[in-house]
Amino acid sequence: MSLYRDEGIVLRTYRLGEADRIVVFCTRGHGKVRAVAKGVRKTRSRFGGRLEPTSHVQLQLHRGRSELDVVTQTETVDRFRAVREDLARLGKAMAMLEAVDRVGVDREPDGALYRMLLGGLRSLDAGDSALVVPAFYLKLLVHDGVGPEVGVCALCGDGDDLVAFDYASGGGLCRGCRRGSPLSSEALELLRMVLDGRLGAALAQSASAATGEVEHLATAALEYHLERRLRAVDAYS
Repeated sequence: MSLYRDEGIVLRTYRLGEADRIVVFCTRGHGKVRAVAKGVRKTRSRFGGRLEPTSHVQLQLHRGRSELDVVTQTETVDRFRAVREDLARLGKAMAMLEAVDRVGVDREPDGALYRMLLGGLRSLDAGDSALVVPAFYLKLLVHDGVGPEVGVCALCGDGDDLVAFDYASGGGLCRGCRRGSPLSSEALELLRMVLDGRLGAALAQSASAATGEVEHLATAALEYHLERRLRAVDAYS
């Protein structure tokens, strides 16, 4: 048995017994961690509201013999108030948290995933971009080594006049290879912005038919990769 410290973001919580709660964290140094917060549901809990989804906290945990650690201390780093006070943004935040919960691996350190989630929440807290969630999904696919090809046709590799998108085929497709969903030139440019290192420019785009198209394609791609439906998508879409 041992104590350790880390920094993490609360992905989700669920009840345990009469007063406890299991909290799932995406941590900087220990990957996805599941831990028991004892007595957190009591009125006078010393943890208060510090262990709610989206909370960014400094942690001290006790590692025991089971798969569940025990939270012994917490200190709030950021509660992302603008996100919590806006239902639309909160729905988007929950969509990002669910995606990370699905992608993250228990106790497998993944600092890049942690930084990506923290950056996504900070971006959402600063402004409600139409592309913050789809861009996050696309970056998750890249993180997992399965990002879609949008530079040239994913099947034949010829040309950059892409008119369709089929994640099962690898991404954007030319006229000769087209299958899956039609892809407008405006949506293609947004996909390239996100995947080619122009994320700031993509997040600055106003909501439009093209951003809605990218949202649909990015969500479908991530769900295909995860082989399951993302429940939180319905909360913000």
